[in-house]
Amino acid sequence: MKVWRNPSGGRKDEGMNPTEATNYFFYKAAEILNLDSRTIKQLVTPFREIKVECTITCDDGHIETFTGYRVQHDQSRGPMKGGIRYHHQVDPDEVNALASLMTWKTAVVNLPYGGAKGGIHCDPTRLSTGEKQRLTRVFVQRLHDVIGPHLDIPAPDMGTNAETMGWIVDEYAKFHGWAPGVVTGKPIELGGSLGRESATGRGLLYATECLFEDLGHRISDFRYAIQGFGNVGSWAGRLIEEAGGKVTLATDVTGGVARADGLDTRALTAWVRQHGGVRGFPGGDATPGDAFYSADVDVLIPAALGGVLTKETAGEVRARFVIEGANHPTDPEADEILARNGVTVLPDIYANAGGVTVSYFEWVQNLQSYAWDEERVNGELRRRMRATYADLRAARAARGCDWRTAAFVLAVSRVHQATRLRGV
Repeated sequence: MKVWRNPSGGRKDEGMNPTEATNYFFYKAAEILNLDSRTIKQLVTPFREIKVECTITCDDGHIETFTGYRVQHDQSRGPMKGGIRYHHQVDPDEVNALASLMTWKTAVVNLPYGGAKGGIHCDPTRLSTGEKQRLTRVFVQRLHDVIGPHLDIPAPDMGTNAETMGWIVDEYAKFHGWAPGVVTGKPIELGGSLGRESATGRGLLYATECLFEDLGHRISDFRYAIQGFGNVGSWAGRLIEEAGGKVTLATDVTGGVARADGLDTRALTAWVRQHGGVRGFPGGDATPGDAFYSADVDVLIPAALGGVLTKETAGEVRARFVIEGANHPTDPEADEILARNGVTVLPDIYANAGGVTVSYFEWVQNLQSYAWDEERVNGELRRRMRATYADLRAARAARGCDWRTAAFVLAVSRVHQATRLRGV
């Protein structure tokens, strides 16, 4: 395994935290681009890090305090963009890593954004709808002066949804007037975009199509395993099935379900919505959740939490392809193992960029006060994903590197160029 060295001379052989893992790929790209130490420090350092106290009265009358975070990583290419997640693992390190990834992701697909990320350390499954709404509104009260349509534009992430974004836009309006462009992923009735719900899964499908076309294949030629059957995983599964592919295994925190001739992904989606997980689905055989890693399939799609493909699990992979639906699901050590074993990895900052791309379309519609139909949204998404793939393919050929390195080289070069031109 290669040894990562940070600019201060430190050494990290194993156990990288999320920020270190993300920066590993950044430093690799920076070295290829021959960036100087001043530029590297400027690009890697977050623009602003915020930590806030969010105190609410719970339904039973007791007072509870939660900690919220927002990291605004870079604004050289435009307003900052990134989701808000409610999860018990939210912490400063994770939010920093995800904010950085958003900077590189928006640059890869050439959107006029920088990166940001936020979240609240909580267990949303233990909060009532009223408690989540009060928590969201307090969070906006703490942040309203540093977010906005031209400053920082949040979106849904793990544990949040369109309803949450509706609360945000309403609370923000109390301070700044009606400005639907302050968040994306909103309900359609509040200025949301058609096609946003399916966007990340659909973008993943378009990215995968590009890769397979290059190799002389189609979606229908392969079998797939999906880890995580939430919004991203379920939409990816349904769209893959519609394109003729067979999803033979689906897993999540509750367990797994398998069927050799392909799961009915629509029925599975309905089951998950009703029962909270894939466990017990009658349309397949029960299997352990960790069966995902060694699944006898052609394509693995990690679409849950980050850091699931590690040096311990990567060696189990039998698939030929990994398409990353989750954010940073593959550790650097695992990335090297997969490469040595001949596994092609399509990285998260491209493969799951459909969500932020359609968020951009929603923002444009809000600024124009003109709504697009779903056919236009999906068509523009397909065009953007295919154009980005062509850019990545060219960067990969020019540098003689893997897809992830090509994506980071492309992203870092674009952010560096914008920073340089602004004279910062």
